[in-house]
Amino acid sequence: MSTITSCNSRLDTAARFNSTRRRTLALCEPLTAEDMMVQSTPEASPAKWHLAHTAWFFESFVLGEFLPGYRLFNPEFPWLFNSYYQSFAPFPEKRLRASFSRPGLEEVLRYRKHVDESIDRLLAGDPEPEALRRIELGVNHEEQHQELLLTDILNAFFTNPLRPVYLDGRMETKTGRAAESGLRFRQFAGGLHEAGHGGAGFCYDNELPRHRVFLEPYGLASRLVTCGEYAEFIADGGYRRPEFWLSAGWATAKSEGWNAPLYWMSESGNWSLFTLRGEQPLARMAQAPVSHVSYFEADAYARWAGRRLATEFEWEAAAEGQPMVGNLLDSERLLPAPTAEAAPGQGTEIEQMIGDCWEWTGSAYLGYPGYRALPGPLGEYNGKFMSGTMVLRGGSCVTPPAHIRSSYRNYFAPETRWQFSGIRMAS
Repeated sequence: MSTITSCNSRLDTAARFNSTRRRTLALCEPLTAEDMMVQSTPEASPAKWHLAHTAWFFESFVLGEFLPGYRLFNPEFPWLFNSYYQSFAPFPEKRLRASFSRPGLEEVLRYRKHVDESIDRLLAGDPEPEALRRIELGVNHEEQHQELLLTDILNAFFTNPLRPVYLDGRMETKTGRAAESGLRFRQFAGGLHEAGHGGAGFCYDNELPRHRVFLEPYGLASRLVTCGEYAEFIADGGYRRPEFWLSAGWATAKSEGWNAPLYWMSESGNWSLFTLRGEQPLARMAQAPVSHVSYFEADAYARWAGRRLATEFEWEAAAEGQPMVGNLLDSERLLPAPTAEAAPGQGTEIEQMIGDCWEWTGSAYLGYPGYRALPGPLGEYNGKFMSGTMVLRGGSCVTPPAHIRSSYRNYFAPETRWQFSGIRMAS
């Protein structure tokens, strides 16, 4: 396990554990018990399941091994709330998670309390370094599920004919430089670079080992593609012109009936976007980054614009050393922001590298040279998905700020649209 986590002090680990667990509950406060049962797409999970599964992770990989005399809360939960760890226990089909009317929400909350109190007992003693590393992994795992919880609720509310609002739609507007400034490309010399996680601090095994890559000179767009710019692609027949699309992308767009990003709606020729803050007219969102596009759409847009998507190593070389600040979950905006409202600390030469939208890259998700998955069930965390998926970088407006770093590799199938995923072009 030492290859994927640092080993913080017991007190630091306890503080981070407790604050993360509280945040998950806070994200559920705007939801009703009925909201938390909905699974609106097979990719998503109900909020109640997220609450239970994140407790299951600590119970399964920490408490059962490191807390003497630990008592399972319920002997059925180790398989019921397993996600995909084949070597740990059987598990129900993902698409059936919305059918779990039992256990009820109150029992799930008692389960979380039982696990939290048990972790507190473990940390009150003299836990092994490996236990601290496992807890840190569990905290990062829960932060991933915080982001997924909000992503899934957005989809659930969009599919509800009443179109509920997760958070009040009013937004404070910050002053700043004009977001309408033209797109620029910052040039990078290329050459030999190191990629992957280096130094102290937490990372996943898929960020290792650090290794050398050679980059040709390249350019990276100064900001993300905006909704207004993407609307021009739509108006120019982007979804009707196969010359811009990969073969699999064109087939997917046709079979799924795509004519705009997910959550875009058109009435009488006027576009609006559904967000966690309710429906927003395109005119209001025109300077914000376009979001909820698939890799196929991102690639097609870049081709239409005469550009391409960056490789993950080009992105990482540009981002390494930059401050990890941006429009992340702590901003409480919960939707991508124009550059005029960029977070303090971001530079003016290349912006929105962190937060707003996960950025599709042109890189397939594969192991680095020398990559080795961890032994046992935890080896299934990342390595088993290194087939048929593409890498995204940079975090989104619902990514917890402590969770992101320049070496972080997210990954999804190229047709995925329900994530907060956007476009940065390269040259």
